[in-house]
Amino acid sequence: MIRKIKALKEKLKIYNIDGYVIPKNDDYFTEYSKINRLKIISNFSGSAGLAIILKNKNYLFTDGRYTIQSQIESGKNFKIISYEKLINCNLFKNLTLGIDPKLITYNQAKKFFLKNNKIKFIDNNLIDEIEKQKIKDDFPFFTLNKDIVGENYTSKINKISKYLKKNKSDYLFVSAPENVAWILNIRGGDGPNSPVPNCRLIISKNKKLILLSNAKKSKNLIKEKIIKSNELIDIKDFSKKIFQLKGNNFIIDDKSCSVYFEDIIKSKFKISKREDPTYLLKAIKNKIEIKNMINAHIADGAAVTKFIYWIKNTSKKKISEVQAQDKLEKFRKKNKNYLYPSFDTIAGSGKNGAIVHYRAKKESCRIIGKKDIFLCDSGGQYKYGTTDVTRTICFAKPKSTIKDIFTKVLKGHIAVANTNLKKDNTGCKIDKRARKFLKKSNLDYAHGTGHGVGFFLNVHEGPQSISKINKVKIKEGMILSNEPGFYKKDHFGIRIENLVFVKKSKNKMLFENLTLAPIEKELINYKLLSSAEKNYLFKYHMNVYSKISKYLNFNERKWLAGFI
Repeated sequence: MIRKIKALKEKLKIYNIDGYVIPKNDDYFTEYSKINRLKIISNFSGSAGLAIILKNKNYLFTDGRYTIQSQIESGKNFKIISYEKLINCNLFKNLTLGIDPKLITYNQAKKFFLKNNKIKFIDNNLIDEIEKQKIKDDFPFFTLNKDIVGENYTSKINKISKYLKKNKSDYLFVSAPENVAWILNIRGGDGPNSPVPNCRLIISKNKKLILLSNAKKSKNLIKEKIIKSNELIDIKDFSKKIFQLKGNNFIIDDKSCSVYFEDIIKSKFKISKREDPTYLLKAIKNKIEIKNMINAHIADGAAVTKFIYWIKNTSKKKISEVQAQDKLEKFRKKNKNYLYPSFDTIAGSGKNGAIVHYRAKKESCRIIGKKDIFLCDSGGQYKYGTTDVTRTICFAKPKSTIKDIFTKVLKGHIAVANTNLKKDNTGCKIDKRARKFLKKSNLDYAHGTGHGVGFFLNVHEGPQSISKINKVKIKEGMILSNEPGFYKKDHFGIRIENLVFVKKSKNKMLFENLTLAPIEKELINYKLLSSAEKNYLFKYHMNVYSKISKYLNFNERKWLAGFI
């Protein structure tokens, strides 16, 4: 790592800049990518971060989920600073910072850099000049039928065409691959944890399409007449194509349209809006998507429940964190519809549980101790659904202080699950419900309470989320996670996570659980629960038992019945 940092500092002189910015994202702005330049230069493996290398100093910015992890992985060579301090940051005042224009949007550039610093856009990526990552990039795109996704792609294009006409715009540039996936009902193999097809799309108000993609990967789409061969272009021909288009206005996405693409579009067109309507359209799942997600969660719930039973009852004397996560993966793999994890499993025992997004490695992981609190956050991609579940487990009688904290986290989890969505209809209002019981004891957690989830796509998708700042209205058909927690550095971590979907029932809007796995009863102080909360738990475990017991063996079933 030091050698790479030195090599980059040499390049600062060559390009006449004071520093170089390395974001976590690739040029498709996906959360989980096979390309990770930030890890190359900093050794930081979290899903969100940004490094700035100056001539004599190195900085790594990341959020509350990675406070401990970033210190462990990068603390020797980088000063770690929290993300929010990057806004109006004076550390780089009057400096010229270099950045690859394909890896940043103008929105990000303005927010983080343009007030106090000069930005120099450098077309060739300096990290690639030091170490180019070789990735397999030949997985063909495939199509999903209407009976899987519930709506054909022509209907989705009609919606976007109406949106363009309403907003007096000629074109929409869809730069986020997950949005292209949703519109065209296609998936691919370009992400390590989600079936994203790395491509971009232009849609005209007259429903004409131009797909920016690798021709080899897109063969199936031409074969199935989703696009014509003359509607497929290579990225290097983008500029030429833009100049051939007629019209005045483009809508772009300020979250994923890079400076590079925006500059090309602006050279001929006016940007009329910076919001891709696909995010919200995609967030509201139809009945068939919900049905498929329910089925994926039944399969996933059976695997997770088998795993919890195994880890609590195994005769194996010593189990490492890596062995535990591998065993969970084995249980999931028994289902023919399981494909791969929706993110890298977080299996943290004892003090490692306090590292919010911990990754166990064979060479350095812990053996799970009898007195440890064990936090396991995992998920799967199934045909057809995406799952994400966290359970906190104990193996011996826990301390009463830990039970009390777990119960306060559980009370917050139940409060979210029981939200009246007609009254508390935004993420920021719901977030207060989750933290309420911890707050009474001056406790809190440094992450959001919930994120949106895609249908057989990204495990983290907006625009909806449950957090202190999210004001997006929660609507019928949305899927979110419900995951309050608490972390005591060097001691333990607690998190309880279910996925929920928004359901309308008799003029009410409410959350319905998708996740089906028991919640650790030995960590609950029942004296702190109200009768309504106890009733919720009873009904929840009844539902878990009724949905998954037929997939369990006799001993597993008997054990699960003990939660009711």
